[in-house]
Amino acid sequence: MPESLFGTPFIAAPMAGGTSTPALVKAVHEGGGLGFIAAGYKNPEAMIAEIAATRELKVPFGMNVFVPDARQLPPDPEAREEIEAYRAELEPEAARYGVTIPPLRLDDDDAWQDKIDALLADPVEFVSFAFGLPGKPVVDALRKAGSRVICSVTGVEEALAAVEQAPDAIAVQHSSAGGHTAAFLPAGRGPAPRTTAELVAQVRTVVELPLIAAGAITDSASLRDVLAAGAVAAQVGTALVRTEESGARKVHKDALGDPAFTETAMTRAFTGRWARSLVNDFVRDHRDAPEGYPAIHHLTSGVRAAASAAGDPHRLNLWAGTGWQQARTGSASEVVREFLNGL
Repeated sequence: MPESLFGTPFIAAPMAGGTSTPALVKAVHEGGGLGFIAAGYKNPEAMIAEIAATRELKVPFGMNVFVPDARQLPPDPEAREEIEAYRAELEPEAARYGVTIPPLRLDDDDAWQDKIDALLADPVEFVSFAFGLPGKPVVDALRKAGSRVICSVTGVEEALAAVEQAPDAIAVQHSSAGGHTAAFLPAGRGPAPRTTAELVAQVRTVVELPLIAAGAITDSASLRDVLAAGAVAAQVGTALVRTEESGARKVHKDALGDPAFTETAMTRAFTGRWARSLVNDFVRDHRDAPEGYPAIHHLTSGVRAAASAAGDPHRLNLWAGTGWQQARTGSASEVVREFLNGL
């Protein structure tokens, strides 16, 4: 049962880019959940410093790490040509704010090995991975160092691949989740599960490891549904973005509560990797953005930073799950209590 591994059925989803903070970890713990911080986009020194800051709070926590995609480092010539064309397409966006689109950066593995080395030298309670599988030697080494390891998947085929690496648990992400998809294999055949609970039940039939459900977990009812489907816990992200302890940009928090935004969509416009965002002008204007992560992430970073500084929600990635309209303000501790009190 959940208490045997995580101590709670509520896990705060790791959200890179500054949303996950030590303060959020503490508030989630105070509400009865387990918090995560995120290594994505940070250099190893910043990751190590954030681990130290979180440790000072004396609460359990986990760290999430992005797995680099060997197919994109570097991309093949055809993919590079598409990314170059998209760079030209972004020039008017940059001119709007007087920023410069940087040269292509094609070899960024997010300091993968340095981060793994740091986590082996100074282990945290939980380490989760997204965008791929870390490799069995990494899983084995982290477990030997004392960490519990979680691999993220989006379907049965990925779950079976994850089992081969012998993690402690598997996070099962439905397409309704906000932010980047964790997918690393082509979608399987047949209709996709309509709900997170259906996806969990599907994976549960072939996997015995503990499962964490992710995607549109907006309240205690949806939490109950995924637990009944076979998950031991749920990973909740969008519901925490507007909270006081979240490090999300103000313009992002405000957009989640703005009735002018009426839908979400999967887009590659901001980073070159499919991610679910509120639909804004940037998403509409760049519907055909190519694959190219993390190269496109770097190309759009200046535009996004300028839009954030200007308070412009239409040139910024507004990551949001399909249940974004239920995201609350106030303290994350109260949000977590609301989820758990309804079980």
